[in-house]
Amino acid sequence: MNDFIIQIITILASAVAILFVFVPHEFAHAYAAYKNGDYTAQIEGRLTLNPVKHFDPIGFLLCAFAGFGWAKPVPINPNNFRKFKKGLIITALAGVITNYIIAFICYPIALALEKYVLVLTDNTALSYLLMFIWAIPYMIYTISLSIFVFNLLPLNPLDGFRIVEACTSPFNKVRQFLYKYGQYILIGLIIECFICNMIRTYTGVDSIKYVNILGFYVLEIATKGIGAPIYGFWDFIFGLF
Repeated sequence: MNDFIIQIITILASAVAILFVFVPHEFAHAYAAYKNGDYTAQIEGRLTLNPVKHFDPIGFLLCAFAGFGWAKPVPINPNNFRKFKKGLIITALAGVITNYIIAFICYPIALALEKYVLVLTDNTALSYLLMFIWAIPYMIYTISLSIFVFNLLPLNPLDGFRIVEACTSPFNKVRQFLYKYGQYILIGLIIECFICNMIRTYTGVDSIKYVNILGFYVLEIATKGIGAPIYGFWDFIFGLF
């Protein structure tokens, strides 16, 4: 198969997959906030599955090409929560839990397509079409897990920082540092990830991945770890047939 066409298929499948990753993620935040007493997202029209309402062009492109990114953050006002700590933790976790459930559902779909559909044809054009169809649930699975890990980093403005915010005092020095510098650390990690990936792609130096903090240690290793129960369970189930 043509490597260039496969790359195009991967990018297009990623673009489709992102809608099924980010839209439920942001909707879950909005719904959790709503159920805990904050109606800010509903008032601003974000308690919806309409992808246009959640679209962020930079986060979308980053996710399509790098496997991690973001949607437009759902606005919340924690002061409206009936119980501040509980509401903030539930709202922060709602998005990533939704992504994990989606990953759990999509992995067996991709596995079934790979085992029983991709092998059905030798026709090149049809093979590319079937690969695209298979790639969508597979990319939903992989991106969902990446977003799960990425969003739990304790860096402002990610969901992980909201958990830190819920569990610490406003005067906590670590919390204050993460609030003030978290976004700059995040930008630095993203830039470092891109540089490492470029060096690895154009020089073939595979060992550069070991200095890629975000791409290797955070996403690759952590994603495989949290994905293990999913593919372990479904690989066992499919192995019975």
